[in-house]
Amino acid sequence: MGRTPVISVDRENFLVRCTRIARGQWAQRGGALLLATLAAGCATPQAGVRPAAAELEAWTTTADHRLALAPATLDFDAVDRREDPLPAAAVSIEIDAATRYQRMVGFGAAITDASAWLIQQRMAPAQREALLRELFGRDGDGIGFDFVRLTIGASDFSRHHYSLDDPPAGRPDPALRHFSLDANRDDVIPVTRQALAINPQLWVMASPWSAPGWMKDSGSLIRGRLLPEYYDAFARYLLRYVEAMAGEGIPVRALTVQNEPDFEPADYPGMRFNAPARARFIGDHLGPLLERHAPQVQVFDWDHNWDKPEEPLAVLADPAAARYVDAVAWHCYGGLPAAQSRVRQAHPDVDVYMTECSGGDWEPIRSGGLTQQVERLIVDTTRHWARGVLFWNLALDQDNGPHAGGCGTCRGVVTLDAKTGAVTRTDDYYALAHASRFVRRDAWRVASTATEAGVANVAFVNPDGSRVLVVSNANPQPRVIHVREGGRRFRHALPGRSVVTFRWPAAQ
Repeated sequence: MGRTPVISVDRENFLVRCTRIARGQWAQRGGALLLATLAAGCATPQAGVRPAAAELEAWTTTADHRLALAPATLDFDAVDRREDPLPAAAVSIEIDAATRYQRMVGFGAAITDASAWLIQQRMAPAQREALLRELFGRDGDGIGFDFVRLTIGASDFSRHHYSLDDPPAGRPDPALRHFSLDANRDDVIPVTRQALAINPQLWVMASPWSAPGWMKDSGSLIRGRLLPEYYDAFARYLLRYVEAMAGEGIPVRALTVQNEPDFEPADYPGMRFNAPARARFIGDHLGPLLERHAPQVQVFDWDHNWDKPEEPLAVLADPAAARYVDAVAWHCYGGLPAAQSRVRQAHPDVDVYMTECSGGDWEPIRSGGLTQQVERLIVDTTRHWARGVLFWNLALDQDNGPHAGGCGTCRGVVTLDAKTGAVTRTDDYYALAHASRFVRRDAWRVASTATEAGVANVAFVNPDGSRVLVVSNANPQPRVIHVREGGRRFRHALPGRSVVTFRWPAAQ
């Protein structure tokens, strides 16, 4: 997304024309709404032109990226037009900024080994600086990521498999004499440091894909379970990681004890870690250890799919473990986001985070695309209490790698040409940007009408009082929305298969 000149936009800009068409030029033909005029009026925005200072602003991205965060200004309705009824197909959204739910930590993605290696080793310094400022900054075109995830040791998106304590010949090392961050010093550490330099409030969490092989009944990073005699060593291993990263200038704010603990992959690091075992590990080992030595670090349970809420519920039912669990982390690859609310309703003092979802070449991502990602991962997860939303790889190359096992069809938030460092922004980028660029740390998610018919929305109030409304239209045809907050209202025509973010200040 290149830099664009600051140009004042007059009242007759693209989106204002669309709303005026929506107000006055609908017609009926054979029981269907005539959308041709509306579509034509919405087809030629002043792309690349930033809105001048105005009360109500909008940014639009279409599924084909013809519009990509295209900005414009709108008008609030000057009067309550009771004589001007809404079209039958219009969608009404009422916002109640006084009804508040969760405060937001932010949006972002994982700085995997693959992502960090590409950014650090396959981009020129100027390219790297520009990309990281775009992803983590808020000036200019920055999209303001406030939340990232790191892997503790290798994941499938590493160039080789390793843990942070690999003694010679795989011999046991309960004293952790061979613990080392050396595998991360050339890529993950410098990239994360640079992101923190751009956004000092960046919130970092971390997850292991496996304990070191010598701690497991498989004797390997692949498959297996943590041996009970090494629970204490694994807790100290995680604490050592927190302390070592702090020594590198990277504060880790939260840990999960295992990525996807209900899955044992056959070709990359993983570890089965069921609810009774996690409860014992957290309650008797990791929780007390962090309380003594790193009380600022939160513990997130689960870190797996929506389809098994009984797993985190079982951990939270254990009193010894529950006192140390700050949040439940979720992935998107099975089940529905409503599972988040089910667990939170049972434990309202425990937070909710979406910590992994990858875009890629599979259903429903392939056919649903941008609007499906926004509806499921931005709208639904936050409407079901998520304080933070993380996609998977921050960056992958043109071949969806590098990776060592695992997913060969996943994509990154950006795609980097490994030869030239050129950047391509994916649907994942725009899905995140429509929230991350506008929703600030500690914003409240507030009440807004739940909508259907392919139109989804979620609303926030920022610490400065500004309102943010993210709306997706999965329909191929444009849809008109009518938005009201208190005494203010506006109408807007959403292009077919598009996402629009609106922002306006608090009423004076």
